[in-house]
Amino acid sequence: MTRNGLMAAVAALALCGAAVGSTALAATPANIAAAMADKGRPATETARDAARKPGELLEFAAVKPGQTVVDLIMGGGYFTRLLSVAVGPKGQVIAYQPSEFIQFQAKYAEDQKAVAGAYANVKPLTASLGALDLPDNVDMVLTVQNYHDLHLTPFPKDTAAKVNAEVFKSLKPGGLYVIVDHVAVAGSGLEPAMKVHRIDPAIIRQEVEAAGFKFEGESPMLKDASDPHTANVFDPAIRGKTDQAVLKFRKPA
Repeated sequence: MTRNGLMAAVAALALCGAAVGSTALAATPANIAAAMADKGRPATETARDAARKPGELLEFAAVKPGQTVVDLIMGGGYFTRLLSVAVGPKGQVIAYQPSEFIQFQAKYAEDQKAVAGAYANVKPLTASLGALDLPDNVDMVLTVQNYHDLHLTPFPKDTAAKVNAEVFKSLKPGGLYVIVDHVAVAGSGLEPAMKVHRIDPAIIRQEVEAAGFKFEGESPMLKDASDPHTANVFDPAIRGKTDQAVLKFRKPA
C-alpha cells in the first residue's frame, strides 16, 4: 500500500470510529441524559452514579416524557429526582415514603418534603405499607433496594403480597414493575431480609408473578460476582459493591 493509500485508510477508520462514538453517545435517550445532567442533584448522589448506573436502569425501565411513574419507597430521593426530569413537566412522579420508615427515622419525611419542594411534578405520598393506595393508570413503578424490606419481621407477613397487589391494580395494562435489590444466597428463604438486608431473586419472581405480573426479563448491569451474598449490605467492606438483581415485570395488556 502506498503512503497516500495508508493515510486514506487511517482517515477512513478515524471517521468510522468518530461515527461509532457519536452513535454511542446518541444512544442514550435525551430525557434520560437530561436527568443525569440535572444540576439540582446533590453531589453526594451524582458521586454514586458510577456504581448505581441510573441512566441504564431508567432505560431498562423504559422511562419516557409524559409518563406517570411511582418511586416506591423513595428513601432519600436519589431516583425521585432522576425520574422527575426524565418524565418532564407533562409527567408526574409519585414519591412514596412509608409512614413506618418515617416513624423509624424523621429524615425520611424531610427528604420527601425537600424533593417535592424542588421538583414541581413530584407528588409526595405517605401511608403505611398495609394501607398503600396508589393512583390508577400509572405507567411504571420502580423500587430500588427496598423489596426485601417488605419482609422485615416487624411488618405483617402478607405485606409483600398486599403491596404487589396494589402495584398491579395501579399500573395501566402493559405497565412495568421494575425491582432492584441486593442478592441473597439462593434458597436461603426470607431470613436474609432481616439479618443482612438481602433477598433471593427467586422469591421476588415467585411473589410478583403470583400477583398477576408476567416476567419480562432481567439485566446484568448491577451484577458483581465477587459478592459472597452473606455480608450485611451496610458492612463498610461491601456497601455500594453488592451483587444486585434487576428484574422487570409487566402487567398483561
